[in-house]
Amino acid sequence: MVSRILPEKWQSSIQAVKAVQVAFDMDEKIQLAIRTQALHAGLSPSDQIRDILGLPTNKRPKRPRLTVSLGHDDYKILALKYNLSPEQQLEIKRKLMDDLILHVTQCSE
Repeated sequence: MVSRILPEKWQSSIQAVKAVQVAFDMDEKIQLAIRTQALHAGLSPSDQIRDILGLPTNKRPKRPRLTVSLGHDDYKILALKYNLSPEQQLEIKRKLMDDLILHVTQCSE
């Protein structure tokens, strides 16, 4: 087998590649409590679990964001909803953000 040297920009990823994700099947109340604690602490649920277990967490501030996975069919549906073409993904994203903001403001009234 040929031994290769990884490019410098990939060196920091070696540890992440070796990490193993552990999933916990717990009672919903426990999961909700941990997620709620994480939300109030401004942490991801993963970082909250690490904090509870006394493990180090990444102290760098993270850009808070919400994510959703959208497939081609989702873009077709949303394009129809917003009277756009499915290829106008940036404009669809803007419309989605407007809808989310409207939803939250209506729910908090």
